[in-house]
Amino acid sequence: MAQHRCTICGYVYDSETGEERRDLAAGTEWEDVPDDFTCPLCGAVKTMFRAQ
Repeated sequence: MAQHRCTICGYVYDSETGEERRDLAAGTEWEDVPDDFTCPLCGAVKTMFRAQ
């Protein structure tokens, strides 16, 4: 499982836990996160995230 950090605000998407606020179940890998995903804290687009 991987983590991806928002380069704008520092929010971390963790594929192990998913993101309830964006209807992403635990275990959803970054590659399976929709392209229109936005950071739940600052609204940054998916391309603004970097693997940790």
